[in-house]
Amino acid sequence: MDLTIRPGEVLGLVGESGSGKSTIGRAIAGLTPVTGGSLSVLGVEMNGARPRQVRPVRERIGFVFQDPSSTFNPLLTIADGVAEPLIVQGRARDLREARPRVDELLEAVQLPRAYGDRFPHELSGGQRQRASLARGLALEPELLVADEPTSALDVSVQARVLELFAELQAELGFACLFISHDLAVVDLLADRIAVLYRGEVVEEGTGEEVLGSPKDPYTQRLLASLPVPDPVLQAARRTELARLRSLD
Repeated sequence: MDLTIRPGEVLGLVGESGSGKSTIGRAIAGLTPVTGGSLSVLGVEMNGARPRQVRPVRERIGFVFQDPSSTFNPLLTIADGVAEPLIVQGRARDLREARPRVDELLEAVQLPRAYGDRFPHELSGGQRQRASLARGLALEPELLVADEPTSALDVSVQARVLELFAELQAELGFACLFISHDLAVVDLLADRIAVLYRGEVVEEGTGEEVLGSPKDPYTQRLLASLPVPDPVLQAARRTELARLRSLD
């Protein structure tokens, strides 16, 4: 596979479970070692890179994980969790020094600064994911990797978090790899969409190109499998999906 993410662009990476989406995101962030091929992240070749070479790259990359409840240490406050990247990267010596930046970040994701003194279990799922986004943006990253950041949330909460994400991306202008299995979510946020199937990018383009007139059989099946509220249209989609599967 070959992906390019330009500054200020959101690239949506979609595909079924097990296709390799999360592995790619973690490799880009330096959380999973690269064992073959070439992966250039912000000008640094990650394949074979030593820890001291990867460390400066990690400082320029933010990561938002799928499960907001696993993002924070349950024994530490939200402020401790958001401040951690600042302290690890030497931007602040301790929480006291980092707190003004933490408060600024919480307000940016529309959480009262007083929520920094709460523990993770005292926040709702949507509030935790907002705090997770604040943590991902703490170092003002050039690239943000968002690994299915709303899949664990209720639909109504998901919509608000996505709206907030879009507002922050437009304001801050970071490049983003947005990983999801939800085509509707990706179509809402992404400038371009890449479809991943068994570790290969089978189709890439704008939302209009990929979702409006898909050329690869896998993308066609993916779209045909999506449920729609109209029963007549849903029946037509099921017929089309059966036809596409018969061609495999």
